[in-house]
Amino acid sequence: MKAIPTEIPDVVIIEPRVFGDDRGFFFESYNKRAFREQTGLDIDFVQDNHSRSSQSVLRGLHYQIQQAQGKLVRAVVGTVFDVAVDLRKNSPTFGQWVGAELSGANKRQLWMPEGFAHGFLVISEVAEVLYKTTNYYAPEHERCILWNDPDIAIAWPSDTTPTLSAKDQAGQPFQQAEVFS
Repeated sequence: MKAIPTEIPDVVIIEPRVFGDDRGFFFESYNKRAFREQTGLDIDFVQDNHSRSSQSVLRGLHYQIQQAQGKLVRAVVGTVFDVAVDLRKNSPTFGQWVGAELSGANKRQLWMPEGFAHGFLVISEVAEVLYKTTNYYAPEHERCILWNDPDIAIAWPSDTTPTLSAKDQAGQPFQQAEVFS
């Protein structure tokens, strides 16, 4: 595997080594030792999540203010534009975002540590996203920032108004959101 830096140093694109032939392909989607060697991080994941969404569905921008979660995200079917927003008040990249196209075809993953909001937009007809987390889901600590907040100004790759859940429609503006100190 290869770790590719992004504009936010703590967020990394992980590109696996894929072995393919006329039968299909094989790759290690996660190997703790290789992840540690490539990123310098010794992470323990405690939960795996799997979602399926239709085209133009946008999920996010979600985070947990307590029991914060680091996430390793990948699309196994279809294509998504995956985004991490730095919510660490003392970070030099506070309020900045980075995005990556993740797909079943490119097999890339996006690692974001604790202290980031996460969201994705489905670009293909359908997408299935898997992600590992470093802490358990705690709905009482979950927060949501508006997907189209002008202060963050994410350049989502679509002119279409996305399909949102009621929770995501009610997201907080960035300036009013709880952040990490």
